[in-house]
Amino acid sequence: MAETTRASRGTKAPKGQSKAEEGDAEPFDAGCKRCPRLARALAGVRREYPDYYALPMPAFGVARPKLLVVGLAPGLHGANRTGRPFTGDGAGGPLYRSLHSLGLATRPESIAADDGLQLRACAITNAVRCWPPANKPTPDEIRRCNSYLRFDLERVPAGGVYLALGSIAHHAILRVFALRPSQHPFRHGAEYALAGNRWLLDSYHCSRYNTNTGRLTESALRAVFRRAVELLDSYRG
Repeated sequence: MAETTRASRGTKAPKGQSKAEEGDAEPFDAGCKRCPRLARALAGVRREYPDYYALPMPAFGVARPKLLVVGLAPGLHGANRTGRPFTGDGAGGPLYRSLHSLGLATRPESIAADDGLQLRACAITNAVRCWPPANKPTPDEIRRCNSYLRFDLERVPAGGVYLALGSIAHHAILRVFALRPSQHPFRHGAEYALAGNRWLLDSYHCSRYNTNTGRLTESALRAVFRRAVELLDSYRG
């Protein structure tokens, strides 16, 4: 049974920090280079693979989504290649099939950024907008990207749902709202009621490793999305 906990906004970040470090909402910037390691990594990818997108990754979906899916970061030969989150590698298959089964995507498969696929009432973003080597962003890189995540989270209206794919996405969302991880542990199927009549739901990340090892089945992922739709349908604000 899913865990449900009430939560509220925490305190503001300490004074004296820069705008980005405070986590003030900032719209997406395709030219962002505030993480030197990631900027160097992307420059190297562009040299090795000139046809790859290999830039900071924009969110995909509607401008004011009721459901916002938050992943970890672009995959090297997936989103980093195609320019769309969860597109071009194995992680996207279970995700887009789940969205399509619930009427949230016009197609069950995302092949390329120009394939005509559209999302309905939802959007997909990442905790970290640039491909991190070995798919492992540092804590500082996650923090520096948090202001872009805040912008996406704040566009979700009352009654909306944040769905975190994996613990890094979960904790990045907690950072935006200054919520304590000890009171909001990551757990597949967990759900937390946040301030403003919004919800945070957790799922294991739909990476190829998790699906191949059986840690996450497609039915288990779809159950979390089904719960998200139930929460959206139940809101009467």
